[in-house]
Amino acid sequence: MNSRTLNGPSTHGIHPHTERENMIVLVAALLLLGIVLGAVAQIPLPLSLVLGALIGCWLLVFAVRERARGSR
Repeated sequence: MNSRTLNGPSTHGIHPHTERENMIVLVAALLLLGIVLGAVAQIPLPLSLVLGALIGCWLLVFAVRERARGSR
């Protein structure tokens, strides 16, 4: 057995604030999604769809980054 399996995954090289910053990005994306959904009745449908797609892409990028970070 090596020390990595005994002590859990190595955190060497990971910035200590990375998890906090990622959480802030996720919260900001969800907050923006809530604002857009609240405004959807007031803005035209094509604009609503574009904004929803942008937020969806943002969340997808976040999920991919998190999955990649977790597999290291």
